[in-house]
Amino acid sequence: MSNQQPIHVAHLIWHFGTGGLENGVVNLINQLPADEYIHSIITLTGYQPEFACRINTNNVRFFCLDKKEGHDWVILSRLNRLLKQLQPDVLHSRNLATLELQLVGWWRNIPLRLHGEHGWDSYDIGGSNKKYRLLRRLLKGFVHRFICLSAESEHYLKRHVRLKVDKIVRICNGVDIAKFSQTQRADLTALGITTDQPCLLIGTVGRLAQVKNQALLINAYALLCQQHGALMQRYKLLLVGDGPCRQQLEQLAATLQLSAQILFAGNRSDIAQLMQHLQVFVLPSLAEGISNTLLEAMASGIPVIATAVGGNPELLPEPLHSTNLVASDNPQALAQALLRYIQSAEQRDADSQLVKKHCQQHFSIARMVERYRTLYDMTRKQG
Repeated sequence: MSNQQPIHVAHLIWHFGTGGLENGVVNLINQLPADEYIHSIITLTGYQPEFACRINTNNVRFFCLDKKEGHDWVILSRLNRLLKQLQPDVLHSRNLATLELQLVGWWRNIPLRLHGEHGWDSYDIGGSNKKYRLLRRLLKGFVHRFICLSAESEHYLKRHVRLKVDKIVRICNGVDIAKFSQTQRADLTALGITTDQPCLLIGTVGRLAQVKNQALLINAYALLCQQHGALMQRYKLLLVGDGPCRQQLEQLAATLQLSAQILFAGNRSDIAQLMQHLQVFVLPSLAEGISNTLLEAMASGIPVIATAVGGNPELLPEPLHSTNLVASDNPQALAQALLRYIQSAEQRDADSQLVKKHCQQHFSIARMVERYRTLYDMTRKQG
């Protein structure tokens, strides 16, 4: 490291808690050299202290703008005062909820203003909402670079936001291969899973929110129990995560008379260890950017099934596209994809090795971090 001052990156995020986007921020901060970068995480609505503990460096500070519900224009002045105090080199906002705050970064003349498009929400699947397209077009001039994770998002920014190619940077998520290659298992005793009462687990990890579409997985699991009861006696379904749809999903499980077989684990900090329990990982989302949890499952050597949306097809190995990518509204198709693994341990073992090798070759965290370093270091060139 030279005698240059560390680059100060201000990360602008809706809320810093359990989620793929937020986990990506954690991975990035943990991997960037602590003597070359300092970070301010600025949230609109706060953060979860237990999630923030995943950051293992001491060069990070947290700030909250305390946004009220609805349109709260006061946060513009709050952010203005904060940026005046912090004087960051980079303002890195993520997803639509924070894009309009780049106006403040422009007003404060932040040297480098970046905006990341990390995926869609249920009210804007595929970027279909015309109002939000217009908003992105109106604000694009206040941002130096837009960062997208998938080919779908890149196409959207070019065609619908009408960004020039030189304003778009595509950076795929990366995964800590070593962390998710471990063999240590999480303690699931609280969920009734012990060595004395073993079972096989189909699992998913993610926010319990409409866009994550866990209802598709529950309905597919129910079909398997109805159609292949003897085979399914050994299997339970594990849903990891929490969110606004939890009560609705628990009610669905009860209606299907599967409450004993469907386990709701809530938020967990031991995902790498928990992955070691899974026989199959399913990502049933309505929309995705580049899913961190899908990559983590692959790095763990778990066969993966996903809906054919967003960046999911870019992550799975080509040989699995015809069998392991399913429609986001077809429980029967998902049940058939799962049945392939339930009926054949040999198929599970073969695809376990396939996805793990594919992840190691194409989705290392080192590659992702180097791309972000190149972007952040643009401030030195401008200076």
